[in-house]
Parts: sequence; C-alpha cells; structure tokens
Amino acid sequence: MYVLGIEAATPVAGVAVVEDGRILAEHLVNNRRTHSVNLLPMIKAVIEEAGINPGDVNGVAVSSGPGSFTGLRIGMTTAKTLAWIWQIPVIGVSTLEALALPLGARDQIVCPILNARKNEVYANIFRGQSGRPENLSGPLAIGIPELVQRLEKWPEKITFMGDAVPIYQEEIKKLMGDRAEFSPQSTQLPRGAAVAELGYLELVSGGGIKPLELKADYIRLSEAEVKLAAKCGK
Repeated sequence: MYVLGIEAATPVAGVAVVEDGRILAEHLVNNRRTHSVNLLPMIKAVIEEAGINPGDVNGVAVSSGPGSFTGLRIGMTTAKTLAWIWQIPVIGVSTLEALALPLGARDQIVCPILNARKNEVYANIFRGQSGRPENLSGPLAIGIPELVQRLEKWPEKITFMGDAVPIYQEEIKKLMGDRAEFSPQSTQLPRGAAVAELGYLELVSGGGIKPLELKADYIRLSEAEVKLAAKCGK
C-alpha cells in the first residue's frame, strides 16, 4: 500500500511516499517560498523517485492543522484535488502529532509547539509509546505560562519540539528549569514522512474519507473571522 504524505501547515514544505510504513522517497524544503510553488514539483519528484506511478497511490495524507491558515489551505486543496483526480481516500493528520511521532517510541511526555503568533502557541501534550503517541491534552492555542501550568500535572521531564521552540525556549527554561528538554534540530521541523506514516496507519485501520469531507483543524478563528464576528456583534 502506497501513501503520499503532504506537510504544508508551517513554513516548511514536506512531501513523502511510504509503502507499508517504509519511507521510499521524501523531500523537505524550508526556503520560505510559497507552498503553491514548491508542492507540485515535490510531489511529482517523490512519486518518480519512489519508482511508482500516480495510479499506484492508495491514499493521500495531509497535515490538517493546526498551523498557518494559508499553508493549510494550500496543502489541503492540493491533497483533496489529487485524491479526487486519482479517486482515492484522503486522510487528515494532526500537524502536532506528526511532529511528535519521531519521538513517539520513547516513554516520556512530548509537547510539540508551533508559533501561533499573538503570544500563543499551538500545542499538544502526548505520551510516547510504540506505534502512535498517546494524546493527553490538546490541541490547544495557548500562552506559554498557561501551557507550563497545565504541564505541572506531569512531574517528569518534558521534551519540546516545533518551530516555536527558538522563540520561547528561554521563557520555557525560566519557568520549568531542568524539567524542560528540547529535541534535536533534525526533529524540530514537521516532515512529510511522518504525515504519510500516520496516514498509512489510519488507512490500514479502515480510515480515510472522501476529499470533499476533509476539513482543516484551525483551533482558533482567523483574523478576518475575528473582525467579522466583532462587526456582527455590534
């Protein structure tokens, strides 16, 4: 079974093909170019490098949020269009679970954080275990002090990863001391392979939906929606 994974919920664009859980090909770029420029050439490349044809793909997994509103729309529109053309199911994958997956086999608390702006992060609290991480709390749009307070429920060390780490690392250290650990740079960026792997696990367990049924998990309203709600509330 071949699954194409697409990650576009953050400034990073990632694409991969997995076969029965084995990574066949993967591309990742963090060059700040728009995902609408990067994704289609990357998808074409990984399919060719995997040695398969588009008709061999059994499902398309895509990062469905939280993350950048623009990035999510580009990634999901691309995934839904391909799934519709190829007449195969699409699988929405949590951006935060995809981040946590590489450390999932370690029996510890992991907390992926993404920059949500407005002094908040998108966060999720997982416990690592074999297979998929166990979701303990989230996803959340939350400030760092509130997140640290929530993490007090688990007295052990907490490993953070994600693009918000460079922004909030010093604040987290100040609030948590040596309870806070930070994953290596190689695990800080979301990967198309993790999205594809989670999509594969979902597909073999009977998951997958029609393209038009897929919805993004934005967590909070966009700026335009906030302004519209305020206007309508007057």
